[in-house]
Amino acid sequence: MSTPAKDPLPILAPNPSALTGPGTTTYLIGTRHVAVIDPGPDDPAHIEAVARAGGDRIGHILVTHAHRDHSGGAARLSRLTGAPVLAFGDALAGRSAVMTRLSRDGHAAMGGGEGLDHAFAPDRLLRDGDQIETPDWSLEALHMPGHAAGHLCFRWDDTIFCGDLVMGWSSTLISPPDGDLGDYMRSLDRLAGLAPARLLPTHGAAIDDPLPHMAMLARHRRMRTAQILTALRGQPDSAPSLARRIYDVPPALLPAAARNVLAHLIALWQIGAVDFTGELSLDTIFSPG
Repeated sequence: MSTPAKDPLPILAPNPSALTGPGTTTYLIGTRHVAVIDPGPDDPAHIEAVARAGGDRIGHILVTHAHRDHSGGAARLSRLTGAPVLAFGDALAGRSAVMTRLSRDGHAAMGGGEGLDHAFAPDRLLRDGDQIETPDWSLEALHMPGHAAGHLCFRWDDTIFCGDLVMGWSSTLISPPDGDLGDYMRSLDRLAGLAPARLLPTHGAAIDDPLPHMAMLARHRRMRTAQILTALRGQPDSAPSLARRIYDVPPALLPAAARNVLAHLIALWQIGAVDFTGELSLDTIFSPG
């Protein structure tokens, strides 16, 4: 893999929020041949700033996953530059049977917690291990599902653009049916095994000591799983009620917390540690297995 020509150019989108932190960071790499990684939301001023920075050298638009704060501006940027959009697939690509069932069975509350970009349609599909190469640089696509079924990371020498798999300001929201905690933990473990020198998340600052940071994220998930199991031994409960019992967050963030809890409950159900009766939904009552 070629040595990076220079540090990436970050351009921050004006979309700060409780779920995006300081906002979406769009990265540009390359000198004569430029790639844009995560163009961000469909904000005309932001997309025009990205197009100006890359000029007619932009030849690739890479998207880690089809959430609107990452992929929303891809079509606009492609029209401005003529560059193709590359990604794993559309907003539903790669979903497991369980998550497909969740989204199909009429549970309106399970429509997706972060804003799926249903209009997203990449020009070229990328699979795990695919190489994107120019005379300036080469990138390797890494399929790292968990936050989203079609989530990609991009390896650039010893730096990995990690999208929302790892964030620089918070733990990652795992929101079924977009997210899958079992996949997330496996992807986190795989990412650690690659031993990157630096992670560049789409939200938050660069992570220059990735292995301790990823170990902390894994411990956090194990701690949350233990909390949920302890709470269920006291009484069977639903994800929203469990979130109110074990999270200390403002009321506006409780819906996101409930989705995180549901992700843990589904992962526990898949290994037989908890059970439920009836249909699987956000309001399903779970009990110890």
